[in-house]
This record gives sequence, C-alpha cells and structure tokens, in this order.
Amino acid sequence: MGVTIYALVYDSSPASMQQILIIVNDAPYGSERLFNALRLAIQLNELENPPAKVNMFLLSDAVTAVLPKQTPAEGYNIQQMLEIILAQGSEVKYCGTCVNARGLQELAVIEGCEVSTMDALAQWVLTADKAITF
Repeated sequence: MGVTIYALVYDSSPASMQQILIIVNDAPYGSERLFNALRLAIQLNELENPPAKVNMFLLSDAVTAVLPKQTPAEGYNIQQMLEIILAQGSEVKYCGTCVNARGLQELAVIEGCEVSTMDALAQWVLTADKAITF
C-alpha cells in the first residue's frame, strides 16, 4: 500500500498573480481611508502564496496624496507609505481631471506616481481580479 502526497504549488509568474486594484477617493489626512488602503496594499504586496500585483488609483481629494513633503500632525506619513508600495512594484496613478479641478497640475508629485485618466482606470478595472474602494 502506497502513500500519496499532495502538494499545493503556486505559480508565481506575473501572469498567474492575482491582480488587485485599490481605488481611493478620500483626502490623505482627515480620515484614515487612504492610510488603511495603503496598509492593505503593503500587506498584499508582501504575500508570497499566492502572490498579488496591487495597483492603486487615486480620485477626488485622494489626489492630494501625491504631493511631496507634507508634514502631517498624525502618526503616519502617506508619502512614505506610497514610496513603499512603489518600491514593492505597485503602480500608483492619479486622476488628471481631479488634479486640474483642484489647481494642482503644476505642482511636483512623489516620484513614481503617474497622472492618468478614466480610460486607464477603466482598463485597470477590467483586468483586475478584484477591485476594492476606500
């Protein structure tokens, strides 16, 4: 009588990675929605079995998160957290229309964050396995 051993093997190639899209609408400070979205993104990026590819799209007042050198009174720093997820391989895009509506289009942004469009967000939604909004 033989023993059968089963092993669960995860395919960690980029094509097999679960695609997760996080969409944030709230300002970086005042509520903790963006903070919690970034905490989740960092955690998901650290998963190995199964691996995940996390992208983040910032809309409405959340676009102000891409402005560098903010000095928050709270105990967390959104710029540092954005830089962490960028270093982990996430893409961070923000709404160009939202930036223009707030008169922020000429300001510098955190390196690695990319101005984008609703068309790009729509494509991300269609290719994501899961979309989460904050």
